[in-house]
Amino acid sequence: MSQALQANTIARQSLHHELVERLQTLIINSELAPGSKVPEKLLCDQFGVSRTPLREALKVLASYGLVRLEPNRGAWVTQVTEEEVEEVFPVLGALEALSGKLACRHITDEEIANIRTLHQQMLESYENRDLDAYFSINQKIHLAILEAARNQTLTTSSRALSLRMQRARYLANMTEGRWYDAVQEHEQILQFIEARDGPKLAAILSKHMDQKRVSVIRYLQENSSETSPATLCN
Repeated sequence: MSQALQANTIARQSLHHELVERLQTLIINSELAPGSKVPEKLLCDQFGVSRTPLREALKVLASYGLVRLEPNRGAWVTQVTEEEVEEVFPVLGALEALSGKLACRHITDEEIANIRTLHQQMLESYENRDLDAYFSINQKIHLAILEAARNQTLTTSSRALSLRMQRARYLANMTEGRWYDAVQEHEQILQFIEARDGPKLAAILSKHMDQKRVSVIRYLQENSSETSPATLCN
């Protein structure tokens, strides 16, 4: 937990929101290891907060499926299972497909231009083999499509499930071949957004999510426990 826990004291304004985000990042990046107990005292000291707001934030993460709360034993980081992946990813794929259809109805020229810019930045990250930057920009593209759908219920549901599986994407290994295929899929995603072709965009987004599912399952089958994280890109 070295660098990730060397954080400045959190400002009291929006304390709850920032605590949730910081704990979420520690878990997704495996700074708080899967299957481990959440070190509440250490985190309180690092963040400069009492246990009450920390425990409230842990309740939120429990609702996301990132931790489990045990009476008299504290909070424990959950582990990603094959069963969970097989259950959640098809739902995510359906939500992504729906976001694509709706986005093509409502997206503005300005929003398309923004996605085009993000796409170019993502390609630069790919050329530089900068996985962290690639993953970050990639997430922004998917979020931009979701926001263009103009459906708050869809946004809330999709982001909650995406967060639940984000750690799995970090854990899974990305082969050079899969990374290349992912970039080609994103070329099609941009093409169909620019054409405002809802059915084709929905189809490629669904395929894109299923390929992620396959990569995560392969990783879980090849590794008996979740170990050091490597980024799986969208």
